[in-house]
Amino acid sequence: MLSSSVDEGNESILQFAPFQSAVDEGFWHRLSSLKLNKLGIDESPIPITGYYAPSSHRQVSNHLTLLTESLPPESNEQSLEPVLSRGNRNRCPIPGILYNTNTLEGFQVLDKQSLLKAEAKKIWEDIISGKVQEDCSLLSRFLVISFADLKKWSFYYWFAFPALVLDPPATVVNLKPATQWFSKDEVESVTAACNDWRNMCSTTDVPFFLVSIPSNSAATIRHLAEFEACQRDGHKVLFGFYDPCHLPNNPGWPLRNFLWYIFRRWCLPKVQFFCYRESRGLADLESSLVGEASVSNSEELRNHENVPNAVGWELNNRGRKASRCISLAKTMDPNRLAVEAADLNLKLMRWRQLPSLNLTVLSSTRCLLLGAGTLGCQVSRMLMAWGVRKITFVDSGRVSMSNPLRQSLYTLDDCLNGGEFKAIAAAKSLSRIYPAVETQSVVMAIPMPGHPILSQDENSVLEDCKQLHNLIDSHDIAITAALGFDSFLVMRHGAGPLISSHEIKAEAVNDLSAEIATISLVGKNKGQRLGCYFCNDVVAPVDSTSNRTLDQQCTVTRPGLAPIASSLAVELLVGILHHPSGISAKAEFSSTIDTGGDQPLGILPHQVRGSLSQFSQMILVGHASASCTACSSIVVEEYEKRGLDFILEAINHPTYLEDLTGLTELMKSAGKFEVDWADETGDDDDEFSLI
Repeated sequence: MLSSSVDEGNESILQFAPFQSAVDEGFWHRLSSLKLNKLGIDESPIPITGYYAPSSHRQVSNHLTLLTESLPPESNEQSLEPVLSRGNRNRCPIPGILYNTNTLEGFQVLDKQSLLKAEAKKIWEDIISGKVQEDCSLLSRFLVISFADLKKWSFYYWFAFPALVLDPPATVVNLKPATQWFSKDEVESVTAACNDWRNMCSTTDVPFFLVSIPSNSAATIRHLAEFEACQRDGHKVLFGFYDPCHLPNNPGWPLRNFLWYIFRRWCLPKVQFFCYRESRGLADLESSLVGEASVSNSEELRNHENVPNAVGWELNNRGRKASRCISLAKTMDPNRLAVEAADLNLKLMRWRQLPSLNLTVLSSTRCLLLGAGTLGCQVSRMLMAWGVRKITFVDSGRVSMSNPLRQSLYTLDDCLNGGEFKAIAAAKSLSRIYPAVETQSVVMAIPMPGHPILSQDENSVLEDCKQLHNLIDSHDIAITAALGFDSFLVMRHGAGPLISSHEIKAEAVNDLSAEIATISLVGKNKGQRLGCYFCNDVVAPVDSTSNRTLDQQCTVTRPGLAPIASSLAVELLVGILHHPSGISAKAEFSSTIDTGGDQPLGILPHQVRGSLSQFSQMILVGHASASCTACSSIVVEEYEKRGLDFILEAINHPTYLEDLTGLTELMKSAGKFEVDWADETGDDDDEFSLI
């Protein structure tokens, strides 16, 4: 209990008003980010900075406050030291230490008494070594223990303000308002001196000082190091401090360690102290207090070599010695909560399993999904789970009643009134799932080779082709996922005969042709280039929509197939983004790579083929074909030369691509090409057709 009054002239035990803490929400946000992005499972103590100021209201005490800048910034790779800004009269910086545990159980079993003693020892050592004279804020060191529940946005914490115990305790006489203690002239002089001290950037946040009053009452404020000089001059000296307490009969907590320092440093039996308080930014000597403290064993304190006992754990709001808990979930914007929660799993991966995970690369990757059906819906969900935040859907279909059960982005409402366009409905659904996603929808039918169009539709189809070209040109990686009834294929495309469009210089067509012919089958790593989805086909795409029964028009597959293929497709993408060679990486197998090296995500295959009927999966590789109707050098060369005319001919003439790439001649000659095989004895002759 605090004493309610101090009778003038009567000596009583000096009692102090405990420090009170306040934590700004920004501190918890910074701690959460620091924990996820930099600290991980490291429980090492973190240097922090607290801020306080003199009491500025006669009814309310000031708190020691933790702000966003109390913690070190994430960008500071060299040290975990907070960045201090000096010269703010409302923010006197005080050094502190934060122990943030990984679990609530760890928080609860912390040896709080040992931690308090450790911080008290630092204060004691700073007093003995003289560091306090250089930086008096060291007298108010503080301690915080915490646990951040980043799934629920709840924070458990407990402050301690270590105070060295005087034994026997100090006594006080004549504790009263400064206006009653000073003469009228001294009141005016001390008020002016304090205002000058507080108005100077170099001293405004120095919380401990001397009030020196000569015989002419012209008071000055001095640094602690000038005490001997003031004594030699015969001045009346008071030891002043910024008092956060507003109570009329009790000094604030900072005086406790200040008295220990004074008695230990100068061996004074009596000390006159000045509790400096303000009103509206100016010195308020009516609320400020002056008193005289004394100890009966000042000589013993001078020779005291052991660390004194310490107290200081803060009481909670109910007046009990216990921790506090704050939940920010209800006060946070739901969109912000969604953003923070969505990346939680990815950031936790970097703590132990995957420190090299590059979230910046993932969040900046632009994904174009050609098709917003069963696979497109599943792929988009997996992309968001991996941190991809830029997704564009291209589709011309509408949501039908049969879709929502298999296509996870749609609901019954999307099927009504003829059905919403899938691209639009998918984009809206992603935004509802995760508001921060940057999603676009393009309602467009993708023209297909071998599917002739009417002459009146040519202009609109060519405009679609231009738009599709621009969309694809703004992306870097091609991955295909295809489904059968109970089988699937997931593959990454090779880098292509031209690595990127910006490598195509303004050269003559013949030069370009020569360049393509030279490198069409050779990858960036000088090995054989990986093929695309069409490299293994010996026929060009044909009309796949006409004369089809219902089961041929719909995607009839086992329901579990699409999630498997979609997940593998996205995992393949993430592997490419983290591979040193990117899209030019060779095909890898489990027996060809040490997964513990530079590729923590493991191998990067070319093709994954799976069968649900056999519950099996194979890793295959297919190299680029010189006769591919999609990525061969002749096709790329023709497209570069003729542009949209080439596209139009490929659409309207089903055999054009086969003729262009030589597949037509190859198939004609296949039946005529025979190889005789004879064994060493020459007894049997077998005929084989080799294509």
